[in-house]
Amino acid sequence: MRLVLQLIARLALIVVLCVAAAAAWVTVDAYRSVDRATAASAERVSHALEALYWRELLLHSSRNHEHLLPVPDWRTTETMKLIAPGICIQFQPQAAFEKPLCGQSKGLGEAPPRWFAALVQRLLGDHSAVAQSISARTTTAGTVSAIADPEAAIQLAWQRIQDSFGVALAMALAIGLLASLAIAHALAPARTIVTALQRMAEGEHRPALPRFRSMELAMIGQAVTELGNRLAQATEQRAALTERLLDIRDEERRALARELHDEFGQNLTAILAFASTIETETTPREMRATQDARMITQAVTHLMACLRGTLSRLRRPLAEELGLTAGLVALTENCQHAARPTIRLDLQGDLADIQGPVAVTAYRVAQECLTNALRHTTASEISLKVERRSGPDGALVICIEDDGGGDTAQLSQSKGFGLTGIRERIAAVGGSLSIARAAHGLRVAATIPLAA
Repeated sequence: MRLVLQLIARLALIVVLCVAAAAAWVTVDAYRSVDRATAASAERVSHALEALYWRELLLHSSRNHEHLLPVPDWRTTETMKLIAPGICIQFQPQAAFEKPLCGQSKGLGEAPPRWFAALVQRLLGDHSAVAQSISARTTTAGTVSAIADPEAAIQLAWQRIQDSFGVALAMALAIGLLASLAIAHALAPARTIVTALQRMAEGEHRPALPRFRSMELAMIGQAVTELGNRLAQATEQRAALTERLLDIRDEERRALARELHDEFGQNLTAILAFASTIETETTPREMRATQDARMITQAVTHLMACLRGTLSRLRRPLAEELGLTAGLVALTENCQHAARPTIRLDLQGDLADIQGPVAVTAYRVAQECLTNALRHTTASEISLKVERRSGPDGALVICIEDDGGGDTAQLSQSKGFGLTGIRERIAAVGGSLSIARAAHGLRVAATIPLAA
């Protein structure tokens, strides 16, 4: 899962938890606000009744205090205005058949769901009554008792939750959206870093990275740049070492060719001369010796043919002596025999000025691929195509295709000396090698930059 999606998912979880916590807090606060409204209503009504009590006491000073209780005319519209919605006030001592005076509870909003009312009442409990003395100077003035209507209290809490939760949810969505955009924008340079790493894996070891504002991303970019520089240096050193090893190997092959030519060639020639002498000088009675001499002649002739083939492979390639075009033509002619598959040579572009490591590498690649196709496949036709591509990034493309089947995975993982040598040569000149399926066989393509 992408890092941006992971961070957004975690952010969404945090937002959901925060919204849930806000809803719980709003629920508790709304439910407890009814208790505060109950106390405030009791206090306001008690103050109003205290003023009414002392006024009646001063106007009717001749009356006993008992005659003032209950306080006359307290159930008025003015008193109703002092009572919060959903709160009921009772005067003590109360008159006979007197009902509590309750605040307006209509229009508080829609009724809450049953599960909400049951859950809140179970978790938060019932509201407690509040008693407030009318006057602190005398205990005979009476007491105001206030209590919340349970249904109205639940309705008020539900209404506050709806109002607050809508705002909280809108803010949470806005914060989540803006934070997601900020996260996506902050992690956008990561795609650039990944692209640079992919380009490094493809061979471009010094990709250009922009300057990052974030310190962490800047450190990662610097590390990627340093890694690319080290890879480039290691690749250059490896190419130089490979080129040196190839030169040493070519020198050893030429030295071995000289030794084989001087020693084995002369000795085989001498053996062939001795066998011919024995064959010509034996008498008819010595037929057995004559046959042995002929067998020795045939064996030596076969060894000399093998030696010539070995010398042709060990000596300097024809592409280095005669040029790439003449070398490839001679190579295909040497590989073409009556019993062998048909070899088609296709040369495209001007190859006259191609020489040096590029020509030698192209010749060796074609030689090794043709040898493998002739030795390890049952192909009836082999195509050798050499194309020179012009332009600022000019390159030489060698493509060998056969119709003898084969397994691309097995060939790609092969650790044989031939294919390993091809890879080393191509790597030494900064080229690339690809192995893929053809229509009826395998296709091996090598790209060698002309700048090599």
